[in-house]
Amino acid sequence: MTASAQAVYNAKPSHEDTRHLPASITIPVVRGEMVIMRPSTIDDLPLMDQLDAYYHASAVTGKDRVAERAALHAWVERSVSWSKGISDANIRDSQFRRTIAWTLCKVPEDAVDTAVTEENATEVIGMVFLIDIDAWARSARIQVVLGREFRGRGYSRDAMPRIMTYGFAHHGDGLNLHRIWVSVPEKNQRAISVYQSLGFVKSGEARDALWDERNGKYQNLIVMDTLEDEYDPVRSLDVFGMHYILGNPGIEEALKRHEQSERELNTQMFNQPARNDECRDNEESWPYNTEERKSSNKAWWRTLGTQRNERRTSMMNDD
Repeated sequence: MTASAQAVYNAKPSHEDTRHLPASITIPVVRGEMVIMRPSTIDDLPLMDQLDAYYHASAVTGKDRVAERAALHAWVERSVSWSKGISDANIRDSQFRRTIAWTLCKVPEDAVDTAVTEENATEVIGMVFLIDIDAWARSARIQVVLGREFRGRGYSRDAMPRIMTYGFAHHGDGLNLHRIWVSVPEKNQRAISVYQSLGFVKSGEARDALWDERNGKYQNLIVMDTLEDEYDPVRSLDVFGMHYILGNPGIEEALKRHEQSERELNTQMFNQPARNDECRDNEESWPYNTEERKSSNKAWWRTLGTQRNERRTSMMNDD
């Protein structure tokens, strides 16, 4: 993001209390093209068992099934507690920082866009979380957990940019975050490709941080992140052929930043010497750097339809 675009983002005054979280929070409903994200409830937890959402957890997150289930239950309890203004003292979680949990509800295929709400999108397919919300550092981790039959079908790429837009939006519209990060086992190249396409860059690697039970060896944990002045939800959605939705929390602020960046980019291009049209088109169609473009050429979502069955068969045979 350019300096002027950053100024648009920082237009609101900064106060000391922006680095402290409120005692309670109203969790917004967030709309996607494929899913509606509503605040999670305790009643949603048994549904995650029915969805077999903890299947193959060690390959997806690095935790075993039991640990993944326990973590998810604690996250939902913490989210519900915060939304009700209840103290964390009775939450069985070693982590102190706040969490927000949304339940992903599938949009009916025959639904009219304007008619889709959390009331008629009732099929639960998973959850998305903002975890370890650190108000002082303005940082949080994002994680998606999907039912076994709903993986590799594009739901994460619809949900994540919209939740991140809320996370980066200023107080009143969002959490005023500076950094959103993910952690992923090094063997989960499918997820790494998606994160790169969303604008995440590798920022660290913890050696032998996870135990790969299937292969009987340790594996590294990759940390990736993106910052408020790097992230553009409009471009992130465009990479996947999706569109922003007016009315979602933080989107108006994000659009202002995007439009300012586009104007300044066009000005810079106008002042530069003429270049080969093909090279220019390639640069403009990809919001990130050349190395990340190369790394996504074989991203799983590019062959979403043709290789889905092969992937599912392979996963079933492996487990």
